[in-house]
Amino acid sequence: MAFDGTWKVDRNENYETIMEKMGIHFMKRKVATHDNLKLTIKQEGNKFIIKESCRFRNIDVVFELGVNFDYTLADGTELNGTWSLEGNKLIAKFKRVDNGKELIDIWEISGSELIQTYIYEGVEAKRFFKKE
Repeated sequence: MAFDGTWKVDRNENYETIMEKMGIHFMKRKVATHDNLKLTIKQEGNKFIIKESCRFRNIDVVFELGVNFDYTLADGTELNGTWSLEGNKLIAKFKRVDNGKELIDIWEISGSELIQTYIYEGVEAKRFFKKE
C-alpha cells in the first residue's frame, strides 16, 4: 500500500505552536521538535501496524480502520478515537481523555513525502517525512 515503508521526519511547520496550544510543557516541546521520529508502517487490509521510534520512546501502534482505540502521545496525553481512509488520506479523529477536545491527525502521500497534518482548536501543524 502507499503508506507502507519506513519514513523519517524531515521537517516541521508550526509543530511547536500546536504543542503549546495543547498545553505541552516548554521543555517537552523543545525535545519533541527534534525527536528524529521514524515510522515503519505496514498495512494488512484494514489493519495498520506502525512502529514509532524516536529519541525518547519506541512503541508499536496497531489499529483497524473504523475501530475505536486508545493512544497516548509522547508527552502522556491520552486520546481515544478512530482512523478512517478517505480517498488517499488516512484520517484520525481523536478526543482527549482529559478535556474532551478534538485532535485531528491526517496522513497523506504527496510525491515522495508522507505529510502528517495535526489540527487542534483551529491551529494546524505539519510534519514532513521522507522514505528511507
